[in-house]
Amino acid sequence: MTVVVGYVPTPEGEAALTQAITEARKTNTRLLVINSSKGDALVDNRFAQDGDIQDIEQRLAGQGIEYLIKRPVRGHDAAAEVLDAAEEHDAELIVIGLRRRTPVGKLIMGSTSQRILLEADCPVLAVKAG
Repeated sequence: MTVVVGYVPTPEGEAALTQAITEARKTNTRLLVINSSKGDALVDNRFAQDGDIQDIEQRLAGQGIEYLIKRPVRGHDAAAEVLDAAEEHDAELIVIGLRRRTPVGKLIMGSTSQRILLEADCPVLAVKAG
């Protein structure tokens, strides 16, 4: 089994990664970090740069958990990449970060988060940055 986390280099992404590490350690489960881009990785500020990935690898190496980091650039949206990875790796949990929203924003959640919450075949844990 696997814990899948949708990661972006933002406070919300960091909160999701922190919680995913906690969940993977609790259940002694592999952690799969997904950071994707539709193909504009060079200008996509949500696509982690090499330095960001090295920092994550160093952080995960000290956690005593098995992990895998995937950075697909295949033209699919982030929700599809997370959902596909969860299915492919038999995920027991998906962890995503949510942004704080205005009252109107709460009515219509971001499409990536909403799609993952509605279409996932396993539980989804949504966290906010502190």
